[in-house]
Amino acid sequence: MSILKRKKIIAAFLFLLLGLSFFFDIVLGSVRIPLSEALNILTGSSSGNSVWNTIIIEFRIPKAITAILAGSALSVSGLLMQTFFRNPLADPFVLGISSGASFGVALVVLTAGSIGINLFFLSGLLNKIGITIAAGIGAAVILLLITFVSKKVSSNITLLIFGLMLGYIIGALESILKYFSSPENLQGYVIWGMGNFGNVIWNDLFLLIPIILTGLIIAFILSKPLNLLLLGENYAISMGVNIKAIRLLIVIAVGILGGVITAFCGPIAFIGIAVPHITRKTLGEFDHKILIPAVCLVGSILALFCDIISQLIWHEQTIPINVVTSLVGAPVVIWIIIQQRKVKHSFAME
Repeated sequence: MSILKRKKIIAAFLFLLLGLSFFFDIVLGSVRIPLSEALNILTGSSSGNSVWNTIIIEFRIPKAITAILAGSALSVSGLLMQTFFRNPLADPFVLGISSGASFGVALVVLTAGSIGINLFFLSGLLNKIGITIAAGIGAAVILLLITFVSKKVSSNITLLIFGLMLGYIIGALESILKYFSSPENLQGYVIWGMGNFGNVIWNDLFLLIPIILTGLIIAFILSKPLNLLLLGENYAISMGVNIKAIRLLIVIAVGILGGVITAFCGPIAFIGIAVPHITRKTLGEFDHKILIPAVCLVGSILALFCDIISQLIWHEQTIPINVVTSLVGAPVVIWIIIQQRKVKHSFAME
């Protein structure tokens, strides 16, 4: 079998898996709806139970679409960071980007109602825009800081430790905000921080979809310089790549993708770090023109799968999505570290 044919078969299988995952994420849930009734609702026929209609149309379909957007955005963010930093452990969560976005949201949510604060973040759609801007700014600031530090250190592990310590510092600042916030604001922030695709409704999707598509388009435009960066910055510069401009565009793309998803869904762990590795391993591909659409596909499937699992562990309630993504993604991180150690050990033996 030729490599091209194999990749086409894998792509067809992934699209089929995406369709099935999307369908089951809508049909399955804490509220049991007969399959025949769910199919009637999805095909446009009204169900005899108005509650089932509301659950599927108003809640489950937007939630499934949000899972696809989140899986795509976080996976592409992880791919961009892993390529740019040439670090297999880079992703918005591990390197503190999500923590920066969370802190931006914390400043808005936990200080809501304070005198002279949150005059812009009023209510309704405007509040969503305000939280999104705050998350994007927080993510971009941390990414710029990580980019600066990455130029000063040569070790991937050092950069990883710096990102983790930065996350601890941000967590400490968040704890201060939590301590002085009102119980109502604190409860809302804690629930948001657990991660949930179900917080997004149709009106939110009209804001979320264009923003995510903008970030994905920027990422795809960067495909060629990202391919050159795989061979090192010096080689990319020799081929005419403007590193400063590319760095800025990556900051913008990751800030948009990671920050906005964090604002709407909470901090979602490990999808950004796991999916690029799973995709590269599955396809044996390093061309970003292929990888970016592929990680969108795999990330969407993984996010939908995790959402399905989060609803089925307990029949009458869902568990935070972060619990499931951590159980799926953490073993991938462990595998990456073990593989790196094996490679270094083999070089040392030689």
